[in-house]
Amino acid sequence: MSATSTLALTHFVTLADSFDKDKVTPGVLGFIVFAVIGGAVWLLMKSMNKHMRKVDFEEIPEDGRAGTPAPAAAAPKPKTS
Repeated sequence: MSATSTLALTHFVTLADSFDKDKVTPGVLGFIVFAVIGGAVWLLMKSMNKHMRKVDFEEIPEDGRAGTPAPAAAAPKPKTS
């Protein structure tokens, strides 16, 4: 570990000793993490709804036939040189 990370860690350890060890709270960091996750879920849902609106499909009925009749097969065109 570098000296700066060790020094920063010792400051956090001394702060942890001043708290009651029987009482655990998420604190501000827990709220920030929860808010970021909530915002990310909201943005993902918004994006999913936008993409789902673009989807256009025709549902095939259970009997296997489509709602519109299939076009008749066209006669083959003669080959020209």
